[in-house]
Amino acid sequence: MFKTYRIGQIVPSSNTTMETEIPAMLRAREQIRPERFTFHSSRMRMKKVVKEELAAMDAESDRCAIELSDARVDVLGYACLVAIMAMGHGYHRVSQQRLQGHTAANGGEAPVVTSAGALVDGLKVLNAKRIAVVAPYMKPLTQLVVGYIANEGHEVVDYRALEIPDNLEVGRHDPALLPGIVSRMDFKHADAIVLSACVQMPSLAAIARVEAATGKPVVTAAVATTYAMLKQLGLEPVVPGAGALLSGAY
Repeated sequence: MFKTYRIGQIVPSSNTTMETEIPAMLRAREQIRPERFTFHSSRMRMKKVVKEELAAMDAESDRCAIELSDARVDVLGYACLVAIMAMGHGYHRVSQQRLQGHTAANGGEAPVVTSAGALVDGLKVLNAKRIAVVAPYMKPLTQLVVGYIANEGHEVVDYRALEIPDNLEVGRHDPALLPGIVSRMDFKHADAIVLSACVQMPSLAAIARVEAATGKPVVTAAVATTYAMLKQLGLEPVVPGAGALLSGAY
């Protein structure tokens, strides 16, 4: 009998990607490992990726954590990187602790990972001290993300802000464009490439192509979140076709 794990996600209301890429990765894992997964979400209102909406949205995360703990999920992911980073340096630790406290108080304690924390922790696992970053945000928010990552000990050698303000449009960005975007960046001295510093911008389909073209490990916010969830569940963090971090080497 295979064990089934319940994956909970706190998702922006306009996010359409985390509920496709996370299940896609874990379904791929089911082809090579015995564990099985079900997927459960609670939503926070957000349409425009601007600081004011992000702060208002983050305030809804407490309700979402309680709702998901009603379903007794086994791990809970906060699926919005920039909302966490917009709240100030190191906020992912504050958020994780607070939300896990809510699940415990509700009688359904579950470990909480944030996509923001998962990304910076995943870069440490890769020993990536110097990185290149692609983000869909407007330039001021992208610079905020770059600063947050730098504060966690990673030098950003180059970045691209695609300046897409509408979150639905971020979700419609064609991942086939990402290899070309990276090819125009200065990644020569980077230890790794963050192909999508956003859980809404689709990137899974482009990871292998960018790794092959650049010779660099490639990670995304969604990949890092999957890695962190599997580690919290005590499962081997391996997913075929999802890049270096989930290759089984770490």
